[in-house]
Amino acid sequence: MLAVLDETLVVAGVTTRVVEEREWIDDELVEVSRNFVAQAADGSVCYFGEDVDDYRDGEVVGHAGAWRAGVGDASPGILMPGAPEAGTAHRQEVAPGIAEDTTVIREVGISFSVPAGTFDDTLFVEDVDPLLGGGVDPKRYARGVGLIADEGLSLTRFTP
Repeated sequence: MLAVLDETLVVAGVTTRVVEEREWIDDELVEVSRNFVAQAADGSVCYFGEDVDDYRDGEVVGHAGAWRAGVGDASPGILMPGAPEAGTAHRQEVAPGIAEDTTVIREVGISFSVPAGTFDDTLFVEDVDPLLGGGVDPKRYARGVGLIADEGLSLTRFTP
C-alpha cells in the first residue's frame, strides 16, 4: 500500500512530504517505509531519504536501506525531473553504500489506473540498483501526485 500522508518533515533543512509504503508477503507485514520528498523550483521532485522498519512476525527487526540527505555522505536525489524525457537517466538515491538507485525514464505522458484513480500524465520508469546486482524495479509516477505504483504496490488514497 502507498499513501501520500498529510504530514511533513524537515530533512537537510527542506520541508518534505511523507509518503508511506507498506509491504506484505503472504499477508504478513514485512516493511514500512516513510519516504521524504519535496518539489524543487524547476518542478523536479527530489528524494531526501527514507526511514525503514523491517518486520518479522509482527516485530521490527531492522532498518535496512534507511537514509537521509544531510547525514554522512547522503544527498538528495531526483525522483521525477521537472521536464522528463524518455530515454534519460538520473540518480534517485544518493547514499553511498546504502541506497544508490539510478532511474531510467521509459515512457512519458501515458494514462495509468490504480485504486486511488486514473492519472492521465504519468511516467513509466525503471530503477536500477547497483547494490543488488543491477536488478530492475519498474515504477509509475503521476504529475502532481508522485509515486503511484511500485513492485505490485498501488496508491490507494490521495488527498490533494
